[in-house]
Amino acid sequence: MAKSLGIFVTNPDNMRHVVGVTKAAVDKGCKVKLFFTWTATKLTQDPEFEGLCKIADVSICLDSYRKMGFDQNVVPAGMVKEKMATQTQHGIIIEDYECYLSL
Repeated sequence: MAKSLGIFVTNPDNMRHVVGVTKAAVDKGCKVKLFFTWTATKLTQDPEFEGLCKIADVSICLDSYRKMGFDQNVVPAGMVKEKMATQTQHGIIIEDYECYLSL
């Protein structure tokens, strides 16, 4: 099994899968990084989002977050402001993680 998994989240309908895959990977000892972009930034309001932040490295696209109507000064529960970033976080997944999944 891979030791690292990057998950690129673009669809707000996939939270159940995002949570399931993340938990399964973490339970197997895998390092997981999630990056939420475009309409998937709406998932920052999902009650399960905070839990993801506790078990994985989670970042969101700040530009997408703003475009979805959220205030950039309001940090989603579980996150730190520094994780509200740019698409560079997506690039890190591509470059540094062994496996890549897009949901």
